[in-house]
Amino acid sequence: MLQFAHKDLRSGESEPVTHVYDTIRAIGREAWNACFPGNVEDYDCLLAIEGASIGNFEWRYLTVVEDGKISAAMPAFLCPYPLDATLEEGMPRRLIRRVRQHASGFLVLRLACLGSPCTETGAIGFHADVPEERREPLFGQLLAAFEALAAADGCALMGIKDIAAPVAAEFGAVLAKCHYAAIGGLPSAWLDIDFKSIDEYMGRLSAGTRKDMRRKLKSFDAVTVAITTDIGHLLPCVMALYHDTRNRSEWQFEELTPAYFEGILTHMAGRSFCALYFVGDELLAANLIVHDDRLAIDKFFCMDGERGRPYNLYFLSWFTNLRYCLDHGLARYQSGQAYYENKVRLGSQLTTNTIFFRHRNRLVQALLRLVSPLFSQEEAK
Repeated sequence: MLQFAHKDLRSGESEPVTHVYDTIRAIGREAWNACFPGNVEDYDCLLAIEGASIGNFEWRYLTVVEDGKISAAMPAFLCPYPLDATLEEGMPRRLIRRVRQHASGFLVLRLACLGSPCTETGAIGFHADVPEERREPLFGQLLAAFEALAAADGCALMGIKDIAAPVAAEFGAVLAKCHYAAIGGLPSAWLDIDFKSIDEYMGRLSAGTRKDMRRKLKSFDAVTVAITTDIGHLLPCVMALYHDTRNRSEWQFEELTPAYFEGILTHMAGRSFCALYFVGDELLAANLIVHDDRLAIDKFFCMDGERGRPYNLYFLSWFTNLRYCLDHGLARYQSGQAYYENKVRLGSQLTTNTIFFRHRNRLVQALLRLVSPLFSQEEAK
């Protein structure tokens, strides 16, 4: 554990101290979750991610402690980062791959990043007792500790992942003062469950979309849907579907493991499930969902691209998830990032996310600012 002391911003009280841990277990569920009320991807989710042995990621957790209590917290990770990870498929990306055949480290930097590669957004946590005016200085302390951590671990590139628009607006001045540049991240798509039935929901869609959905939903006649909290012997099949789906995606940063899927269902028991889609005895799609009593988050929809598409499984999963929300009184369905055309067509709204970055070398930072529009994910895919 690393520990950083900071000058107290309030006279007469104990000095705030920032801690950096390499396991969230050292903090504990109650203390961590107290800073993230209403966040579905909480301690248990991060614990599952930590234990999933995902790629070359190293996990860190930063806290600011005041008067013996955690006032602010945020997860972080370290990894080698290929700068073309978010570059669209095309000639530049192909050229970079060719160069890497001879120089594997070409355009790969060691990255320290606030947030998690496996959560939907980068949440900054504050204890409920923290007054509004204290949030900005506390975040400044977290940021200073994060930069010290990055320097100690040899990370020249620093980032802050997928900060939602209201949070980016609140802390934008701090980040600008620390010379962070901003690029657009993938927006988050969400749909309020403010209807009482699927029929009422369908009535809100355009006539053309409504007709198309009714046609697609006839595929339920040939498909069996099983909701489970234990994938069991089907895990290898689910992973095959995951890799098939991942290989079709332009965005490939983290690669999930079987332990991730098992860990989410285990650590988030009662707050997660997997919907399995069968045609006959053949598993053609799987959908991992995490939730609380208010919000359902669609983490991953995995499908056999060739055999699953004729059964309209993506759309069947959409309506399965809406029915789950209705049956369990959930108020919002968050369908995640990417593939926005269908989500907007089906009534979703989009919330902007921003990625912030800074390189220690000012010349490199200037160059990254110049080329950053090429790497922006802001355009809906």
